[in-house]
Amino acid sequence: MLVFLADLVLIVHTLFIVFVIFGGLIVLKWRKVVWIHIPCALWGALIEFFGWICPLTYLENYFHELGNINYYASSFTQHYLLPIIYPPGLTTGVQILFGSTVIVINLIIYCVVWRYRHD
Repeated sequence: MLVFLADLVLIVHTLFIVFVIFGGLIVLKWRKVVWIHIPCALWGALIEFFGWICPLTYLENYFHELGNINYYASSFTQHYLLPIIYPPGLTTGVQILFGSTVIVINLIIYCVVWRYRHD
């Protein structure tokens, strides 16, 4: 059960990251999502810029520790998603690059949304 919960949190964490990066595209269809997406995108960028740890990481770690689960050998999901969320060689410079990428991608998406809305 703990492996399932750890995997579930890892999947939610991955989906949140995808939403942070590309959630602006949903605004093309559902405009009100902007009020959820912008704070999430800012949160994701701030986590990277300041080297903070996402609360979902603490929850993942909690389930791993509670169940004495090996981080890399416990499941397919953890084997393939962990390196995406926590890439090897993650440095402050790489985190700043990730945060900047989140902002640039979202600025581009919102420019397209703005243009599409006003055409």
